[in-house]
Amino acid sequence: MRALFRLLVLCVLAAPTSAGTVLVFGDSLSAGYGLSRGQGWVDLLARDLAPRHRVVNASVSGETTAGGLSRLPQVLTRHTPDVVVLELGGNDGLRGLPVETMYANLEKMVALSRAAGAKVLLVGIGLPPNYGQPYVAKFRAAYDELARKHRLAYVPLLIQGFETNLAYFQADSIHPTAQAQPIMLRSVRAQLPLPVR
Repeated sequence: MRALFRLLVLCVLAAPTSAGTVLVFGDSLSAGYGLSRGQGWVDLLARDLAPRHRVVNASVSGETTAGGLSRLPQVLTRHTPDVVVLELGGNDGLRGLPVETMYANLEKMVALSRAAGAKVLLVGIGLPPNYGQPYVAKFRAAYDELARKHRLAYVPLLIQGFETNLAYFQADSIHPTAQAQPIMLRSVRAQLPLPVR
């Protein structure tokens, strides 16, 4: 009986335990739009961090910062993440919405995440040049300012390293291909503030 008890104790001690939950809260770039199941950078991240960390992908294709802000409280309550990877704003930009509104929504989501006890990794998005240089520059600068102001872990551009290479984009020239996903993973992984327990 004692031998069986010792064996059970050893099995429990040897079992991998989760050091924390990483919540990815984004749009189609994180939801794996146009990709086969398991090909997206978030799927790659989940495999990279398992079994030590759990990754939850709460990304929704087409999501704006306003939509994200309305969803986030419930998602935070449900998953109680240690880290929130915030990747939103691209659809605001594609719709030409005011950058000030996008900034305010992102800032509120940062505050909600921190109030829930999570660290935040902000992921910046770029826009095609046909949206006009002033708007594109203001859009990109909003992420820089938010990261600086709140001292956030920060990936300035999710598609850094291949943003001008159309071979890494699907036919719509917006969504990255499967071949681009490992590059995106490396960018995020390098800045991810993982919990240590």
